[in-house]
Amino acid sequence: MRSVVVGMVEQRKRRAIVIGAGIGGLSLGIRLQSLGFATTIVEALDGPGGRAYVRRAAGFTFDMGPTVITVPHFIEELFALQVGDPRLGRPDFPPEVLGGERIKSGISGGPATSEYVTIQPILPFYRIYFDDGTAFDYDGDPEHTREQILKLAPEDLAGYERFHADAKAIFDRGFLELGYTYFGDMGKMLQVLPDLLRLDAVRTLFSFASKYFSNDKMRQVFSFETLLVGGNPLAVPAIYAMIHFVEKTWGIHYARGGTGALVRGFVRKFEDLGGTMRYSSEVIRIDVDQVKGRGHRRNIARGVTLADDTRLPADLVISNADYVNTYLNLIDRKYRTFQPDTRLRLARESMSLVVVYFGFRDDAAHPLDLRHHNIILGPRYEGLLRDIFQRKVLAEDFSQYLHIPTLTDPSMAPPGHHAAYTLIPVPHNTRGIDWSVEGEKLVEKVLSFLDERGYIPNLRQRIVYKSFITPDYFEHTLHSYLGNAFGVEPILAQSAYFRPHNRSEDIERLYLVGASTQPGAGTPSVMMSAKMTARLIAKDFHIPLEGSSLTSQLDGTPEFVADIER
Repeated sequence: MRSVVVGMVEQRKRRAIVIGAGIGGLSLGIRLQSLGFATTIVEALDGPGGRAYVRRAAGFTFDMGPTVITVPHFIEELFALQVGDPRLGRPDFPPEVLGGERIKSGISGGPATSEYVTIQPILPFYRIYFDDGTAFDYDGDPEHTREQILKLAPEDLAGYERFHADAKAIFDRGFLELGYTYFGDMGKMLQVLPDLLRLDAVRTLFSFASKYFSNDKMRQVFSFETLLVGGNPLAVPAIYAMIHFVEKTWGIHYARGGTGALVRGFVRKFEDLGGTMRYSSEVIRIDVDQVKGRGHRRNIARGVTLADDTRLPADLVISNADYVNTYLNLIDRKYRTFQPDTRLRLARESMSLVVVYFGFRDDAAHPLDLRHHNIILGPRYEGLLRDIFQRKVLAEDFSQYLHIPTLTDPSMAPPGHHAAYTLIPVPHNTRGIDWSVEGEKLVEKVLSFLDERGYIPNLRQRIVYKSFITPDYFEHTLHSYLGNAFGVEPILAQSAYFRPHNRSEDIERLYLVGASTQPGAGTPSVMMSAKMTARLIAKDFHIPLEGSSLTSQLDGTPEFVADIER
């Protein structure tokens, strides 16, 4: 009987199309293949990655987007998946990954991960430079953190102890217990609201940090991390204090060969499971059928149409593309009741970026006193954040994240050279900034700063390659609404239930995944989003999730087989 049922399933596999080969789309594609769908990922670019695309030039390799990897067991779970073993009903945070011993031992991946990519821990997590030349090395070690505080702000040591305890409580409840909670209705939101209020997790993160730290440097150290997921520390809810503990618990990691090597590993895993990649395939429309139901009309996703008029039929469609772009530009407004144009245009978008990719010669006479991840803060913190997020003006000053992977992995550059990128938060495209003019001016200012302030001495003489992207790249190449770099802004009014839902309210068999959806932006959150969306799909298509084998559960499950036949 089992072979007959499995044979029927194989003959009638549901066809799934995922729009976008970003980390969210690839993670979901792997999960859909493990659930038994025949999945095609369509990507507008000529290669995978989306925001995590790779730029290669003059012998240098540059990750164009995310470079900070954490929670390695999320990656291990994806690489361990097999067809018929969806791992959707299992504990999300098994006890063996909750401790910090993996970081101390240098073990970052796992047996399945190591077949596809090599991941290693990075210490310190970040070196944070202040405008007066002092620095703070953050590595997650409480004792070392205390030493750093004693050196820079001894008056805040007691405050750190209180912050540490309260941030851990938020992490325990907000991440370990609620991290995979899908807020599809207001009821679930109301259930957890008392806990969030009790933990003081709804006030802004900067205000939360200011309760414990009186020194401006410490307030910056313990609030800046949300900028790496598109969040303004002055506006994101304090539940994001859990990022401190996410990093502390599982560390910061690097994929040998760059994040692009992790992306390539995901592609290979997806194809090993039978999935199909399709590049240079821009989707211009999600095809929707409107059918009569019982007293109402039902909108059902039936596939996608590409820019060359090719139509790809499917039984379900998942968009890893930008949330606003998906609804506003890929779906006819007549199918959108819950997502009208006005609502989409009113969504608050995250900030954008100017990112400079540059290669430079090593110089034994001027060795780099930098780390793999460097946060270089400007003279203003709160004022600059208001300029970027509220006033949306291009300020004279700036802060930046400087990434130099060749300090860890020399293969990213030709011998005797370094590859680097520096990322500068800027406003998204709402105020008419002419980036064709202002982009180059800002890039020159930033490179001169790195040279003149001694971060990379004689950089102007040593540089051999330079390119950059601006918000126009995000808007016109990646099709991010207003050129946002991280999806919708993670403010309280756009979190949990109020964040775009992973299952469309307007169109059956249409789902979303990625930075704009629940739970939010950032590499681990995007992989969590893929698992959330996969669970919704499994529920909607009557795929059982308990146990270790999907195929063994099909035996005696006629409802599932009948649904596949419909």
